Amino acid sequence: MANRNAGMRFSDNAMSGEFFQPDASTVSKDMVNGYREAPVVTHVRLPPAAQSVSHVRLTPAAQPSLDSGIGSPSLTVSAAYNSKSDKLLPRTSLGGAMSPRQRSQSNTSGKSFSNSMEDEKEVPLIFADATNKKLFCILCRKVYQDPVITVCGHTFCRACVTSKRHGDVCPVDNSMLSVVVANIAVSEQIGELLVHCRYGCRRDDEGGKDNVWVHDSAGCPETTKIHNRREHEEQCRFRTVQCPNNPTCPAMRWADMEEHLRHCENLSCPHIKYGCTFCGTHEELESHLDVVCKYEPLKDFLKDTDERLNELQTSLQQKEQEIGFLRSMLGKVSERVEMMEVKSEQVHEQTVGDINITRRDCDFLMTELESMRNSIAQTQYSAYDPLQGIFKCKGTFVGHLGPVWVLCAHGDYLFSGSSDNTIKVWDTSTSYRCIKTLEKHTGIVLALCVHGNRLYSGSADNTINVWDLATWDCVETIHSNENHVCTLATAKNCLFSGSLKIIKVWNINTYELQITITGINHWVRAMVVSQNHLYCGSYQTITIWDLDKLQCVNVLETSGGSVYSIALTNQYILCGTYENCIHVWNLETLEQVSKLTGHSGTVYALTVLNTQAGTKVFSASYDRSLRVWSLDNMLCTQTLLRHKGSVTCLVVSRGMVFSGGVDSTVKVWA
Repeated sequence: MANRNAGMRFSDNAMSGEFFQPDASTVSKDMVNGYREAPVVTHVRLPPAAQSVSHVRLTPAAQPSLDSGIGSPSLTVSAAYNSKSDKLLPRTSLGGAMSPRQRSQSNTSGKSFSNSMEDEKEVPLIFADATNKKLFCILCRKVYQDPVITVCGHTFCRACVTSKRHGDVCPVDNSMLSVVVANIAVSEQIGELLVHCRYGCRRDDEGGKDNVWVHDSAGCPETTKIHNRREHEEQCRFRTVQCPNNPTCPAMRWADMEEHLRHCENLSCPHIKYGCTFCGTHEELESHLDVVCKYEPLKDFLKDTDERLNELQTSLQQKEQEIGFLRSMLGKVSERVEMMEVKSEQVHEQTVGDINITRRDCDFLMTELESMRNSIAQTQYSAYDPLQGIFKCKGTFVGHLGPVWVLCAHGDYLFSGSSDNTIKVWDTSTSYRCIKTLEKHTGIVLALCVHGNRLYSGSADNTINVWDLATWDCVETIHSNENHVCTLATAKNCLFSGSLKIIKVWNINTYELQITITGINHWVRAMVVSQNHLYCGSYQTITIWDLDKLQCVNVLETSGGSVYSIALTNQYILCGTYENCIHVWNLETLEQVSKLTGHSGTVYALTVLNTQAGTKVFSASYDRSLRVWSLDNMLCTQTLLRHKGSVTCLVVSRGMVFSGGVDSTVKVWA
């Protein structure tokens, strides 16, 4: 069992349903006495006198090729001669369709006869007619065997090219020999050539040339095409075989086998595999089976036992294959378990390392936090009560049908411009309601400012509308630019409008264009005026203009992208940028003193509120939040979160802060 298990390893073929099968030698140990292994064939045709041979064991043969000549025919047959019926009697271990008496008369169970021990490696190739010289390989000087076309375009035998026994270069053009493709056309030509049957050939012993084959007139006279040669030789009556009864009998031709079986004296008892040692002629075998053989009465029992044994062996083989499969799967599972163990160890080590790094980072942050607390406690503002400056949302103005982009306050009124192309007027003193909706623009309202009793509105429709605050009528429309009006400001009887790379200055009384300021690098999105200067925000710059001369007197550079908002205090200039930060400059020295960070989106708006606790700066951002900054210590003291979208604009009025957002609302903070 141990040896059998060692040979029962699974392969891909076994798993797909292809299983091990015993070869001829394995069968002969169970069925034939003195069996001599013979070459195999795929087809056998018996002579007329032997048509009763019904048990022929065939084994698949190798495919023929020109390299080895045509396939080597052979066969194994179990047969015996019956003198009474003058016929060959079949031999079979299972009996087939034979009667019990016929099975008892059989000489042996599974004996075989085969070809003579000819040299299978050398098959004679004698052509019946003269062969065209173009079919000869110029390397080996023989007819092409498995012809191939090489890189140089010439044809040679495959073995001559691959073995390189004749060199590795083409003798015609000295190119390196390398197989490209098989020459099928030449192979078919050679396959049509007529050759003598191998059983009609012999070595030329008389001429002293052992390696030369000549036609044997005493052998098979037939000629056949090369590609049909195998079929003929499998059926040739001149092929040499051995007696199926005993290997000691002399070899003979297939045509003489019938006569030999009539007189063979080496017939064995069909029960030889059970231990019967009888050997004799056919008549003696019949007498032995009728009188002497002790196994003959038990033949039915022995047959059933053999069948049961075969079933058990088959079942055992299947179980061994299943065991092999399970062992293979167990091995794979073990490998995966080992890999998982290794991976888990690696993950554990990495996790421990990450935990240690996190602990160190936490310790460092705690140290820094403690240091900041100590630093704040030691400043002059440590006595500041943070509860004194808490802002809360007091209410929400709802009415716009689109995002609110700009806010402006004047007295008791709050003006809001929206994407719905309208301006709404809100009462911030008593009713807190919308008291008027101004409709004139055909584009988004982007800018608002008030001067005297006039409201000025800039829009994406490239116009500026002038509204009378007493009647709420539009009294003038200024066609200002070729691009959107992004921001408006008034000072010294002038109206300033910012657009793409320009600022236009209008007479506030006649609405005539006085001057166009150019040389700006990008959109002007923010403008703030002081007593003597105009502050204009563009891409990474704030330009400061003298209001009397309308000349640029200073340029402040930033690093946060476009400037979206500007605010002024008594001490500082602040601007909100595209890259989420607020830059702070000293108003007198124009030196940058701080950079406020905390927002995670563009800072769209800034406004300043003076309180008892000091000056507060409110910032509105794309991140939906408002932040409150203390300019005393440049810290964020509060974050306000109530809008459901980006916060786009801010304005201060009556001690309250108003914020407009993309959520179409205006919220009130105090």
